[in-house]
Amino acid sequence: MEVSISEQIQAAMVKAMKEKDADTLSTVRMLKAALMEAKTAGPRDTVLTREQEIEVLQRYVKKRRETIETNTKVGRADLNPSEEREIAITQRFLPAMMSETELDAIVRDAVKSTGAAGPKDMGKVIGAVMAKVKGRAEGSTVSRLVKQALGAQGA
Repeated sequence: MEVSISEQIQAAMVKAMKEKDADTLSTVRMLKAALMEAKTAGPRDTVLTREQEIEVLQRYVKKRRETIETNTKVGRADLNPSEEREIAITQRFLPAMMSETELDAIVRDAVKSTGAAGPKDMGKVIGAVMAKVKGRAEGSTVSRLVKQALGAQGA
């Protein structure tokens, strides 16, 4: 059986403590807290599935990226390196992301299979693609590729 992400995070936390790696320890503790929060939001004795754990970590990465954007807009780009470190640490626990080429092929298949005719069918296509990629691609990338595919088709 595969080791859960929660168990991997626990092991990384112990390792970071032993190595006195403050950056990693801080991030791993936040990830553990985010997973615990998601777990306690459900009924008692709930165990998060791998997909749910991946979803929680992806939300964490998305928040960090939004923080980087905000920092840059308000002229505080000096705060971004720590956010980028947190993203890098979090991505150790996520499955490998798909290449844009692989993703583009899945998007084109989804456009064909859903019979999408234009931008109004974007939601259907994104839903189909996200179901296939299950945590191996970011929603923003999928959205951009679907928009390109449907835009090219509608032209």
